[in-house]
Amino acid sequence: MKLSTQELLAGLKAQDKRILGKAITLIESKKPEHRAQAEELLKEILPLSGKSVRIGITGVPGAGKSTFIENFGKLAIANGKKVAVLAIDPSSSLNKGSILGDKTRMEELAKDENAFIRPSPSSGFLGGVANTTFETMLICEAAGYDYILIETVGVGQSEVLVADISDVFLFLKIIGGGDELQGIKRGIMEMVDVVFINKVDDENLSKAKQTKLELQRALQFLPPKEKNWKIPVLLGSALNKIGLEEVYDKISEFISLKKSTKRFDEVRKIQAKKRFDYWVKEYILSASKSSEELENQYDLHKKNASEMASNPSSEAKLFVEKFLNKKL
Repeated sequence: MKLSTQELLAGLKAQDKRILGKAITLIESKKPEHRAQAEELLKEILPLSGKSVRIGITGVPGAGKSTFIENFGKLAIANGKKVAVLAIDPSSSLNKGSILGDKTRMEELAKDENAFIRPSPSSGFLGGVANTTFETMLICEAAGYDYILIETVGVGQSEVLVADISDVFLFLKIIGGGDELQGIKRGIMEMVDVVFINKVDDENLSKAKQTKLELQRALQFLPPKEKNWKIPVLLGSALNKIGLEEVYDKISEFISLKKSTKRFDEVRKIQAKKRFDYWVKEYILSASKSSEELENQYDLHKKNASEMASNPSSEAKLFVEKFLNKKL
């Protein structure tokens, strides 16, 4: 049964998880009639949103993200917070497995009445990678969730997207063979606010401490993301619940610092501007295919570009000029 915008709004205010799920499904829908209602709902919930702490979490496969999120989420709940988890998977349009795997691995957290777990698919309205995660996050905030944990699989593009909608960006590292800094991209390190070296035990403690020193040295050569904030490199084990309280405290300290310097609201405004730019491009792309004739011309110029009959940028310029000048 289709719910009205007011019914969805009432359900979100009542913190009804079933209604929350339906609202997110509406936000992710590609259907034009759903998009119209989604925009209406987003307008209605805006005064209820923006009060959470948005935490982006990345790390290579095997870094223990799911275990970390589950036990960190339980710790946050023990501290009186409500936690929503949004799992982003750029491969989800082809294979839903890894998202569903995350959800089953967080079984204990999923059962908690103060937690909500939702996969955030890479496919959505007009395509794109995790293109409704920002809006899904707003819906979760309207439903009263204090901490929004946004998980990325860590493949480059998804990390940038998550960093652009987070208040705190957490990087999970594990001990490996050879040079511990090998394979860590400079771009990722420039985005992080907190580093947690996971899966540390008595056997690899010495190596973990060495890795910590190496990371701290490397971070010294990067421009500071936030003034007066020295990126902490923490050691622990998410599985054994060691070091998580320190992570929790550092995140709280970081948020307090950003708010005291007015950077918290400033960064969120910058992020909202980026979302505006993103959607302008998406809507223009959609409008460029709004008629059969337009779509045929779009496909023709795209074909010329793909076959290098002309420079791709030149073909794009020709099509955009036709589109804007309404020559079609």
